[in-house]
Amino acid sequence: MAGSITEAITQPINDQLHKAADKVTTGGGGSGGTPSAPIKKKGGIIEFTPEYYAACTLGGIIACGPTHSAVTPLDLVKCRRQVDGHLYKSNIQGWKTILKTKGDSIFTGVGATFIGYSFQGAGKYGFYEFFKKTYSDLVGPKWANDYKTGVFLAASASAEFLADIALCPFETIKVKTQTTIPPYASSVWDGWSKIVKLEGFGGLYKGIVPLWCRQIPYTMVKFASFENIVNGIYSYLGHPKSYYNNLQQTGVSFAGGYLAGILCAIVSHPADVMVSKINSDKKPGETTGQALGRIYKRIGFAGLWNGLPVRIFMIGTLTGFQWLIYDSFKVYVGLPTTGGH
Repeated sequence: MAGSITEAITQPINDQLHKAADKVTTGGGGSGGTPSAPIKKKGGIIEFTPEYYAACTLGGIIACGPTHSAVTPLDLVKCRRQVDGHLYKSNIQGWKTILKTKGDSIFTGVGATFIGYSFQGAGKYGFYEFFKKTYSDLVGPKWANDYKTGVFLAASASAEFLADIALCPFETIKVKTQTTIPPYASSVWDGWSKIVKLEGFGGLYKGIVPLWCRQIPYTMVKFASFENIVNGIYSYLGHPKSYYNNLQQTGVSFAGGYLAGILCAIVSHPADVMVSKINSDKKPGETTGQALGRIYKRIGFAGLWNGLPVRIFMIGTLTGFQWLIYDSFKVYVGLPTTGGH
């Protein structure tokens, strides 16, 4: 009798302890990839704390700054061909021409690229994790689970809006330097000084509206499609994410990131063309709307898709490696990979 009473009292407690242990060992989270209660990981970082968001911010810097810098030669030719479609017949011909041109380099703009996209990566990934948790809590667990794609879209749009404020001055310097021959500036500081001297501080933000038009849809597709693609991969494989080891999980992150990157490139390409055009061809005193109208009248709808194949390859590869690096960093610090919970 005493044994039965003791078991009746202790069994519910034991059940809860087993459930808590399972969550820690499997990296459990909310269903469908939306956040749930904070869980302490093996690295000592608790999810959804300042330390967690700081780790995600650092992971974003590591994922974005070096990867964007590494594809500078591709980005350089792409930007120049967007501004002048007759400048180079192909990427290879473009690189050969650049290498033969005195004062030019296939890594023109790499400094502004590294600084700008490091800042952008910090805001993009750090704020995404913050807003994803914030919006999930705001709508409640049922709606966050039932409409998780809406949460992903809202969180990524909010994050990118803020991230682009940090990116824009360096994107302006990068594009201005890359699309003038010989290059407009010899360094980031040289470009900053020249633009501010001629156009004031506002000159560094003359491309902010096209940048938002390019980057916000890009990031919404990047994060929402990635989360759903990763969930789809695990569903196709037939086992939950916790069934696979860290190497296999980061492999899924790379595959999901590459596929998401292809979609990103297509959705954001017209705005990408306009960012290049605005930063190289906007006239003093001209509003952004006036410049967009004038440029579109000149290039037409077909011109908005100039350089798309190169950008699909570049962005697909870039996004795949960014998710691989970001999730590898999260694993390194004891956090779960993104998506697939």
